[in-house]
Amino acid sequence: MAKVTLKDIAQEVGLSPTTVSLVLNNRPCHISEENRRRIKEVARRKHYIPNAIARSLVMQQSHTFGLVVPNIESRYFASLASSLELRCRAKGYMLLIANSIGSPESDAELVRLLVNRGVDGIFLVVANEFTQDADLLDTLAQLPVPLVMVDRFIEGLSCDLVRYDSERGGYLATSYLVEHGHKRIACLIKPDSNTGRLRLAGYRHALEEHGILFDPSLVFESDYYIPDAWRASEALLATDATAAFATSDNIALGLLKRVFERGLRVPDDLSVVSYDNSAADYLFEPALTAIEQNVPAISDVAVEMMLGRVEERLGDADAAPVQERLLDPQLIEKASVRTL
Repeated sequence: MAKVTLKDIAQEVGLSPTTVSLVLNNRPCHISEENRRRIKEVARRKHYIPNAIARSLVMQQSHTFGLVVPNIESRYFASLASSLELRCRAKGYMLLIANSIGSPESDAELVRLLVNRGVDGIFLVVANEFTQDADLLDTLAQLPVPLVMVDRFIEGLSCDLVRYDSERGGYLATSYLVEHGHKRIACLIKPDSNTGRLRLAGYRHALEEHGILFDPSLVFESDYYIPDAWRASEALLATDATAAFATSDNIALGLLKRVFERGLRVPDDLSVVSYDNSAADYLFEPALTAIEQNVPAISDVAVEMMLGRVEERLGDADAAPVQERLLDPQLIEKASVRTL
């Protein structure tokens, strides 16, 4: 069956293809309501499907955005991708999602690929916040479309940014453990990231505020992957720590795996506070007390920022100053911490 065109509809209603196009794209047009109704009725009857590519060339807008995340298998980033996609779709935009697998080189390649596909803007969760990759930094600095960084940031890069207050989150998690009588509190952290650095600062701040000396021997490095945390947890369990602050749900899952393999129990043998409050902890009993980064809230702000930049470009308005939105995390109390 041949594809129905604007010309086909125009021929049946006896009007020009331009008029038909304006009506079907809801653009201003001096035409009677009866002719407007006839055009839409014929389009429905003939099952007319607009040519999105042609429309994007005319409108200079593709109604697509791109998202690059560092680990699509992470429950937090999978949830973020899903939430952003739903919100973009509700605003009439398709979201193309790409996975950098934690590589700055892939970040640069994927951002360029999405721009070459004609996206109207890029959401980026950068793989390495401390990256010195010149290719990536140059690519991001010269983007021809709006860039909104989500969750993570690169110091000195001028673009819109929305993230949660990681230092506040680290403070809340550690304070909660201290308030439940714990003084030997281990921390599983990725220090070579801004999020990790800030969560560690919050951990130290809480200890100092409660008169507990910071002990670097209780800090263990781990990437945001379950196997890395599982390896790091062997040394943690050899200490006299009664509690642990796991700075992501994936890190917490690696710790729990090692705890259970050792025949230990949470919270009887080790109290745990996690970070993200993703669905991951529902696989385990007890459910993990965690710092929540509310995914719908950060998604709402990111999409709002992006649509604001798109409107600026379409209206030829002067660009507003770059924005940074810092959101407050919350501690969600569950059952993984015991009182000493």
